[in-house]
Amino acid sequence: MKIAVVGATGLVGTKMLEVLAERNFPVSELIPVASEKSVGKEISFKGKTYQVHSMEQAIAAKPQIALFSAGGDTSLEWAPKFAANGITVIDNSSAWRMDPTKKLVVPEVNAHVLEKSDKIIANPNCSTIQMVVVLNPLHIKYKIKRVVVSTYQSVTGTGVKAVSQLMNERKDGSSTEMAYKYKIDLNVIPQIDVFVENGYTKEEMKMVNETKKIMGDNSIALTATTVRIPVMGGHSESVNIEFENDFEVKDIFEMMANEPGIILQDDIANQIYPMPMHAHNKDEVFVGRIRRDESQPKTLNMWIVSDNLRKGAATNAVQIAEYLMAKSLV
Repeated sequence: MKIAVVGATGLVGTKMLEVLAERNFPVSELIPVASEKSVGKEISFKGKTYQVHSMEQAIAAKPQIALFSAGGDTSLEWAPKFAANGITVIDNSSAWRMDPTKKLVVPEVNAHVLEKSDKIIANPNCSTIQMVVVLNPLHIKYKIKRVVVSTYQSVTGTGVKAVSQLMNERKDGSSTEMAYKYKIDLNVIPQIDVFVENGYTKEEMKMVNETKKIMGDNSIALTATTVRIPVMGGHSESVNIEFENDFEVKDIFEMMANEPGIILQDDIANQIYPMPMHAHNKDEVFVGRIRRDESQPKTLNMWIVSDNLRKGAATNAVQIAEYLMAKSLV
């Protein structure tokens, strides 16, 4: 299969190439794509060297699938042009996620909605992906009424500039390259993305709206507070879930231990629970600190961690591509 990776030199694009190689995706020809200033540069993939292409060159090469991770504006401009040429676009930006004509997909949850006619498929927000992988089986069995989530998100979610800021601050206390308004080392910033009219941030509203769309249920009430913390390796989430039906905690443990794509790490006697340092470079979603909320009935607390560049972005996109291939939808 001929595959284009748009944004191949960025953090997520680089991770997409890693994931394609690791999962032995059957790439017959790779077409790395980046901005005009990167055209002609070389990148390596599975021991071979490839030249970076322009958008026009990539479309002319007619790949079956194009994995996009080059920002919303680029996706809005170029994804329709790729699609018009019969190329299936899997887009990692926020550009198409809430478009009612586009599917928003986490394979473990709703890959079944995909059809051959879907030429632009949206990859959800990183913090939403890891949460819905866990929420969906719980919703099927117990029917979720309300979710309260607080996130603790890695600087890698912002990009290379944020990683540089953190590392520079950690080294000498300051940074000339500022991805954030404030210092991030030894600090916590309770803002991810810009604020909107209701006082929430765009990141928080993404979690609210995307969860309902992916899980196909607008009745789920959800509120979020998203926070940037000075870590690498993955996003963490404290999630409080109220159900319509009651549950036994032991049944939740059993469910989490057996769900595909989830790894249960919950042994409080030995202080074992999910952490970004353990989720780093892994494709699974890690769950722990599972316990009943004793302040109200039919309510559960849990802690969810996943590598935001892997399952939260690159891996999810590649898994969509794998599903399209397996079902002959491309």
